[in-house]
Amino acid sequence: MLHRRSLGFDGFLFTDDLMRAGKRNIAYGVAAGVIFNLANMMLVAAIAVAGMSVAFPVGIGLALVVGVIWNYVIKPQGNPTLLFSGVAIVVAAIVVDALAYRSLALAKAKQEIKAGRGKSTIPKVSWKGIILSIGCGLLMGAFYPLVELGKQGDAGLGPYAIAFVFAVGIFASTFVFNLFFMNLPVQGPPVEILDYFKGSLKQHTLGLLGGAIWATGTISNFVVASAPNPKVGPAISYALGQGATLISALWGLLVWKEFRGADGSVKIQLALMLLLFATGLTLISIAPLY
Repeated sequence: MLHRRSLGFDGFLFTDDLMRAGKRNIAYGVAAGVIFNLANMMLVAAIAVAGMSVAFPVGIGLALVVGVIWNYVIKPQGNPTLLFSGVAIVVAAIVVDALAYRSLALAKAKQEIKAGRGKSTIPKVSWKGIILSIGCGLLMGAFYPLVELGKQGDAGLGPYAIAFVFAVGIFASTFVFNLFFMNLPVQGPPVEILDYFKGSLKQHTLGLLGGAIWATGTISNFVVASAPNPKVGPAISYALGQGATLISALWGLLVWKEFRGADGSVKIQLALMLLLFATGLTLISIAPLY
């Protein structure tokens, strides 16, 4: 009994919710799915170029900043001092992570030149991964406010119904975005759609499992932000959902060893980034209590 228009205890079932929803509300939900899908593809591209420990803190960290501010404007909730102090600290974490990535890339470029494998005698650092992460963050921060707009008003959708139209937007736009990225990949040669079927059963199973886990978390997030008289509004609910960034960053650092060979100063920057991110999320998490 978390939301009257979705669980139906006052007469509104899931199908009723969709049938009575306003066209504008449905459009907001679909648009949110389209924007999220493009942002997610840019995130995957950024991971391919710069790794999880850079793409997630920079991309999803920026999404947290954009999303919290926009969601708070739509529906103010929580202590603004704690909320925006947390956001500011997350911004600092993003900057530190980008600097750590640049330092490591610069050191590798110098090693290539010293070994005689460099194309130039001047070390250069590609910002492609950072640019992709920033693009992802700007888009990712924009989808959740559209979800919230789709739930507002007398003709608004409940959390389960908005999740459905959100998924429709993702599914429909996948065919368009996939064609673009397959023909103009950020890394490697172009691929064909039929190459998808060359994947192993294990690879497809892991992909489906990852999607199911993400969907469960996303729907839970929508429900929490839609609960009657919630202490956790959409701004805080969205921000807390980005705690996954810390897990992803640690996965990239500890499992994939993406900063292998980094010197002491870079390791200090990475530790500072993790500390800042955790501190920022802590402030955001306690904002509803004050």
